[in-house]
Amino acid sequence: MTEADIVQKPAAAPRRLDPEDAQHALGEVQELLRRQELVASLVHRQEEGDTRQNLVEQLVQRQHEAELKALVDGLHPSDIAFILESLPKDERQAVWKLVSAEHDADVLLEVEDWVRESLIEAMDRQDLVAATENLDADELADLAPDLPADVVAEVQKGLTDEERAQLLEAMGYPEDSVGAIMDFEMVRVREDVTLEVVLRYLRRLHELPDHTDQIFVVDRQDKLQGILPLSTLLVSEPDIAVRDVMSTDYLTLAALDSDADAAGAFERYDLVSAPVVDDQGRLIGRVTIADVVDVMREDSQEQALSRAGLQEEDIFAPVAMALRNRAPWLLFNLCTAATASFVASRFEGTVSHIVILAFLMSIVAGIGGNSGNQTMTMIIRALAVGRITGRNLWQLVKRELLVTLLVGLCGSLVAALFAWGISGSVSIALVMMAAMICNMLVGASFGVLVPMLRDRFGKDPAIGSSVLLTFATDSLGFFIFLGLATVFLL
Repeated sequence: MTEADIVQKPAAAPRRLDPEDAQHALGEVQELLRRQELVASLVHRQEEGDTRQNLVEQLVQRQHEAELKALVDGLHPSDIAFILESLPKDERQAVWKLVSAEHDADVLLEVEDWVRESLIEAMDRQDLVAATENLDADELADLAPDLPADVVAEVQKGLTDEERAQLLEAMGYPEDSVGAIMDFEMVRVREDVTLEVVLRYLRRLHELPDHTDQIFVVDRQDKLQGILPLSTLLVSEPDIAVRDVMSTDYLTLAALDSDADAAGAFERYDLVSAPVVDDQGRLIGRVTIADVVDVMREDSQEQALSRAGLQEEDIFAPVAMALRNRAPWLLFNLCTAATASFVASRFEGTVSHIVILAFLMSIVAGIGGNSGNQTMTMIIRALAVGRITGRNLWQLVKRELLVTLLVGLCGSLVAALFAWGISGSVSIALVMMAAMICNMLVGASFGVLVPMLRDRFGKDPAIGSSVLLTFATDSLGFFIFLGLATVFLL
């Protein structure tokens, strides 16, 4: 090949990386699938003797498949994953069959767990082995729980002894630990070499591992001695020894540390990567910002679902599966709502004498719930980042109650004016004011106690917390409001 050939060779088309492009591509995929389904239905309706028309429509269907394949192949694996997650199972499988084999592994790593299972089920053993045989040990460990055991065993045969040991090590760590998200690709150097030697070593590499912002300095036993930032390497004189410019002030992680703690450290110190060491201080891996972003995203999704008592599920999952996921907390919520209604029914005489109370008590319950949700959201967030300790707990409780009391005083004045305006009774307005302040304090108290108690007993503080809070503010809100009305208005 001549130099002219190299110059004239067209560059590969860039793969799209814009989220808006992914959404636009999803619309195009759905439109092509709709056309393909329409053509398929027409083919089935053709009479057996009308072979010419049948052939034309089959050619049109193949053209749609070709357009769909060309569209999907022009996307980044993350965008393909987004499209697969956004399609019903049958359409998802149809698109998955058109994805180029070279992108199978990348897409499997990007999709959510609930989609990955269905994609793997649609692949035969040979395709799975081909898709995973070139993965790094840490990437293979991510997929291993969803892969058939014989596929994992087959892929391990092609690994080196070092890679096989890394795979077994990564698979042995708990799911939510640093060890489960760390990778083994990193650059290590000795402290007694010069920066010129380091630069020559880097030039011999095909490429640097992703998100490499620092080089790890180790001794002959792989014990971490310091870090060499790339910025320091580039601006320092090449004849200087590594030990003279390396930094000994750095953050290390342990493999059994929580991945949430690691995410907090990355956020606090603006890290791009961090070394992972064992009990003897030996370097065994690293965590990068890409891993941490995934952890933050997953934690955010889990918290949003947990607040409503849900677990992550396929939005196109069978109805039976969705029922198993949603029914338990909804039934519990039904019981709590029934309890609130029972409390209100005990004050039937009060409500029958002062009918306006029936319209006002929902305001008391609703404001108390909203106030408690504000407190609960702050507590759950503080627990997630480790800001709550035994020393500051009581101080936090007092602060939340004080803030709620002050907000309640302001809000209850507005509510009292409203109650007086529609009832014409100062007594009802004062009862409304007192009940609202009390129920907001109830909401704040439960907003602190529910997540704290669940965390104390090793449970996810977000799961079902809003349901329990609603139960407290509805039941006690009705009891407080109608109880005060019974005492002071009858």
